[in-house]
Formats: sequence, C-alpha cells, structure tokens
Amino acid sequence: MVTIYNELASDERVNTAEKALKENGFLTEVFETKEAVFNHIKELIPSDATVMNGSSRTLEEIGFVDYLKKGEHGWRNLHEEILVEKDGTKQQELRKYSVVSDFYLGSVHAVSETGELVIASASGSQLAHLVYTSQNVILVVGTQKIAATLEDARNRVTAYVFPLEDERMKSVGYPGSTFGKELIFYKELQMGRKVYVFFVKEKLGF
Repeated sequence: MVTIYNELASDERVNTAEKALKENGFLTEVFETKEAVFNHIKELIPSDATVMNGSSRTLEEIGFVDYLKKGEHGWRNLHEEILVEKDGTKQQELRKYSVVSDFYLGSVHAVSETGELVIASASGSQLAHLVYTSQNVILVVGTQKIAATLEDARNRVTAYVFPLEDERMKSVGYPGSTFGKELIFYKELQMGRKVYVFFVKEKLGF
C-alpha cells in the first residue's frame, strides 16, 4: 500500500484530477518542477501582501519557507510576527488578524481524481484560512497525493499520511500526532476569493 500511496500519478491521472478540480471551482495548474512552481508563486503574490502559511513539508521542500524567513520579498509575514511576539494577549490578537491574510499557503494530504481535496489537522488552526477567510489560498501538491476516488483519498490520509506524521512528531520529542479534524473541499464557489491548486510532478511532502 505504501508504494501505491507514494507513487507519482501518470499524466493522464493528473489531467483527470486537474479537469475535475477546475469544474469544482478551483484554479489549477500543473508544474514540472518545484523550482517552477516556486517562481510562479513569487510572481503571483504582490509585494505588499499579507502572507500566512501553515506548517508544511511541501512548502519547505520547494524553498518557500526559507525565502519567507529571509524577508527580501516585501510581504508581511504574519506567521513570523506571531512566533516572535512574546506577549500572550498580543500574540492572540495577531492570530486573529492572520485569519484574514491576503494569501494563505499550504498543501493538502490527498486529492481525488473526482475533484475533492482532503486535509487532516490536529488542532484545526489552519482550517479557517482554507475554508473561507483568506482571500487567496495557494495549495502546492506533489502528484503522488492523487487518489482515484474520495474514499481512496481519505484512506491515503489515515493509512499512509497520519502514521508518517505521527512518527515525525515523535522524532522531534512530542508524544505523537493527533487526527483531530478532517476537511473535505468538495467545491469552491469563488465568492470574492481564489483557491489555487498547483500540482507538481515531483514527490513533495507525505
């Protein structure tokens, strides 16, 4: 099962998923490399935008997280502002403000060829951004995350992604991970906002 869950999808399957996502209201593009998608993201986000991101191995692997930390982009890095604020009350206010960021970036844990996105979370801290509040959402997805059906996509999360994340958390000193919440994106109505799904033909993230 691990081999199946970690195998890059064929071009035919990528095209099928891309078409279904577009029909469901997502703005979808396919990139050959992580460098190509990273360059596109830098061009897409205006220099004065407020930017928030979730914890994401995919964003780390394409170079986005390091680039964001360097601060040479002109964006307002809301994630960093939250981390450096030591006053608990002020930090909570920054967290509330971050929910309405101009751009939110992350990934998903699985995508179905029928056009649904599946995202699991322990605390749910990123879900408000994804569901409604951020004006622009950019999701970078390695094509090994494509599954045939919604059921297969959800199985990928529980059978493959969660055990790996649990192991990762234990390796850095935590008791493990928790499957606290699950978000299924069936459609995006594009009511004044945009949800981009950028497929990359490389293995990125779990």
